[in-house]
Amino acid sequence: MKILLVQNAFLGDVITSTPMIGALGELYPTAEIWFMATPVGVKLVEGDPRLAGVISFSKRGEHCGVFGSLRFARELQSHRFDLVYSLHRSFRTALILRLAQIPKRIGFRQSVGWFLYTDCVSRLNAEHDVLRNFSLLGPEPERYRHHRMRVSIPTSEQVGEAIVQVFATNQRRVCIVPGSRWYTKRWHWTRYRALAQKLYEQGLQVLILGAKEEEEIAEKVAAGLSVVNLCGKTSLPEMAYCVANSDALVCNDSLALHIGSAVQTPTVAIFCATSPEFGFGPWENRARIVELSDLPCKPCRRHGSMKCPTGTEICMRDLSEERVHLALMELMQSNGEARESVQ
Repeated sequence: MKILLVQNAFLGDVITSTPMIGALGELYPTAEIWFMATPVGVKLVEGDPRLAGVISFSKRGEHCGVFGSLRFARELQSHRFDLVYSLHRSFRTALILRLAQIPKRIGFRQSVGWFLYTDCVSRLNAEHDVLRNFSLLGPEPERYRHHRMRVSIPTSEQVGEAIVQVFATNQRRVCIVPGSRWYTKRWHWTRYRALAQKLYEQGLQVLILGAKEEEEIAEKVAAGLSVVNLCGKTSLPEMAYCVANSDALVCNDSLALHIGSAVQTPTVAIFCATSPEFGFGPWENRARIVELSDLPCKPCRRHGSMKCPTGTEICMRDLSEERVHLALMELMQSNGEARESVQ
């Protein structure tokens, strides 16, 4: 049997879908399992030994529009999949899978194109998105809880020279990821800067990571401090390597949070405008969530936004670095000695 697992949404959603790979392997031990995601999303899973292959869907590139979608559907059809599980709830995804003539297509009843699936399953209102994904496999998602998130991690020979130099020392190290796609998810950069200074004064190495578009924030945090700023200078797998080989991670409600869960690095997750109650908090790794939970305006939106609706930015600015630092120290002290390198 040949099975396709589909998740074309945000990169964080790709990582939270990886426990499904293990669950499908448990359900169909002799099947070939393939994964379909965006070109960047594919990079997060393409090294997973549980997968027979990956398929890149460039929904904003070559597969954009009606004709691009039709070409992609024909490509999918040529793979001759027997079964597809779609975690993505868009109409376009449902239509493409139908046009690809995959005999059995399982999707969520809450999908826009639910009527294009052969089997629809109600998405359970579980505590975490991982468990909600398991809804596609039956009514008892908890039975698959032992399957953890995973992400592709390069070896030390495959990462760039700048990263090799950082990890040449045996210094204890904290990764800081101050950015996020959504402005209201970002703990204010002045707070990150104050935290970085505290950690440096304690003798810890601070490594700043993030995407290319987050370089401006990272530079503000790093300016004048003795930190290593690799924001915008690593690939996603290299970023995962850095987090995996560090003692702890401090980040917003963002992709970095899920990378921390996937590589089992102790994580302090800062929730500003959003809430972990939406189901996108840390998963099965040692973590602390820090937030101002008593604000009448919080959470303002499920995924955050680019502007504070009240104009105050209280959730981003008023959470002190002392609270975050305390949570981090608790994690690191209970974690014992520096973690072994993940190669």
